[in-house]
Amino acid sequence: MFGRDSKQAIDTLIGKTSRVQGDVEFAGGLHLDGSVAGNIRAAAGDDSTLSVSEHGSIEGSVEVPNVVLNGYVKGDILASGRVVLGAGARVQGNVRYGVIEITLGAEIQGKLSPLPGVAAAKTA
Repeated sequence: MFGRDSKQAIDTLIGKTSRVQGDVEFAGGLHLDGSVAGNIRAAAGDDSTLSVSEHGSIEGSVEVPNVVLNGYVKGDILASGRVVLGAGARVQGNVRYGVIEITLGAEIQGKLSPLPGVAAAKTA
């Protein structure tokens, strides 16, 4: 559901008509169809996944191990695992990642930076 290799289920859903003001911390899988004005982060030590649909938007930083983005993020993304940017992804900020997959059409206004040693450990 969140990508080819992921078996993560949705534990939390923020619907299309929902707007969250403030920071969000979660564990497991979070699917965002609405908007969040605040930072999103996964609980420490969890292999969580954030999925943002083409309707979803975030104005704040994202610190989640795995991110599947088809919507909009205005802020930095830090993903120690995998980042998948779909054709509708729009990022205004820097992206730091372990592994990245970018589909034709995704837009990034910022720097892409691999995390040191993470990609080598995942491919070994």
